[in-house]
Amino acid sequence: MLFSSIPSRLLLRSRLCNHQIRNYTLKSKPARTNIISSLRTTGLRAFHKAPTPRSVAIPKPGESPLSGLADSLVRPAKAARGSWPEVSDTKVGFWLLGSAGLVFGIVVLGGLTRLTESGLVVPESLTLCRLTDSPPRRLSITEWKPVTGTLPPLSHDDWMENFNKYKDSPEYRILNPNMTLDEYKFIYFMEWGHRLWGRAIGLTFVLPAIYFTARRRVTPKTALKLLGISGMIGFQGFIGWWMVKSGLRDDLFAKPGSHPRVSQYRLTAHLGAAFTVYAAMLWCGLDILRENRLLKNPADALAHLKSLSAAQLRVFRGLVGLLAAMVFTTAMTGGLVAGLDAGLIYNEFPKMGTGYMPPAKEMMDPFYSHAADGSDLWWRNLLENPTTVQFQHRVMALSTFSVIMAGFAYSRFNPEVAAALPKQVKAGMTGVVLLASLQVLLGIGTLVYMVPTHLAATHQAGALALLTGSIVLGHRVWLPRTAARVAAQRIEAAAAKGAARRK
Repeated sequence: MLFSSIPSRLLLRSRLCNHQIRNYTLKSKPARTNIISSLRTTGLRAFHKAPTPRSVAIPKPGESPLSGLADSLVRPAKAARGSWPEVSDTKVGFWLLGSAGLVFGIVVLGGLTRLTESGLVVPESLTLCRLTDSPPRRLSITEWKPVTGTLPPLSHDDWMENFNKYKDSPEYRILNPNMTLDEYKFIYFMEWGHRLWGRAIGLTFVLPAIYFTARRRVTPKTALKLLGISGMIGFQGFIGWWMVKSGLRDDLFAKPGSHPRVSQYRLTAHLGAAFTVYAAMLWCGLDILRENRLLKNPADALAHLKSLSAAQLRVFRGLVGLLAAMVFTTAMTGGLVAGLDAGLIYNEFPKMGTGYMPPAKEMMDPFYSHAADGSDLWWRNLLENPTTVQFQHRVMALSTFSVIMAGFAYSRFNPEVAAALPKQVKAGMTGVVLLASLQVLLGIGTLVYMVPTHLAATHQAGALALLTGSIVLGHRVWLPRTAARVAAQRIEAAAAKGAARRK
């Protein structure tokens, strides 16, 4: 209730400011027509990202003193050196969006790396050494070299040395015993490029973040967000190392029918961390750009705030948050499908075999239980049984699509909501519907054609694109609290300045 009244308070304060300026004009008797029309057209555009002006220019002889006030509103004084700004610099917003684009690219490249089985072939950045108490030909990762591992092999001898190390891996012995050196180079560069891209993201984010914070180009709140994202990027590198390590253990492949693959848990954690970093960068970037845009045009900002604070949009706002969470969860179930190669079974849609769901005994197979009393039967089948994992991914995908369509129908066919929604929110909802429809078609095609590389990689990119659309939609419908607070402060400061000059 308190925040919903902010637009009304802002309108009252802006009217008070205009009233005080008008009274001062009548006392000083300047040329009314030119000055008042100028204030009406440009005065409300005074409140941009610089803080409240601390002084007003002294008018020249014969010049209206009101023009000095108008100039101070249009061009506020800069913040004192070393102080934090009220809103972050626009350049920071664009930089965050660019960083998010780099993360989008590495997610796509990571999908291609997994699909081409390239993730276990780069021993430069992950040193492999023999365990003294292990059977012959077992390897383990004991050291991570994120700096010295940036260069690929530069000579034929270096290539052969790396290739011989790869031959000691379970992946080579079981899946690729006839691989040539040229084939090895291809999958090597896929993984090497993925890891080098990750290092580039870390450098191009952490160093500018330090610069923007040191130069006070961001607010204290944004500085903390940049620190958190930097920590997540570093943690993501550790998760990648931890994931690859799981694919170099022979004991994971002792069961009949198993073949070398990374742990589906660690793969999903790696994917989830990447999605989280991307979402944080995207949201922060959009937030900064919107704050600057709204504060440049306070009149439009007040109308925008009033439309978003309408009571009719509360349910729709919650629905948008729900669909964004469901999109993320569906993508994580897709990570489990990828980790277990569950897309290679039941390659038909909408049925799975003879029915719309597999037999109950197959979905809850005791084979996957490790406890003698079977207490872990249900959750291990949900996370480790390829049949169950594919079924739950289907259920999540169709449920998410249904919620998106319900949100679209609610925004269009509920008269009160349709009248209250701004045009840009309606456009965002339409974009989410189109992305969701495309993603469903890509998922069905990937399944029916037994996971071809190009379709599977596009399907993964489509999941992140759909999450992008959901975040953009949520950002458009969420209330800009910081912009409202700063706008209120600037209007109050302008009103106080007018009253002081009138005295």
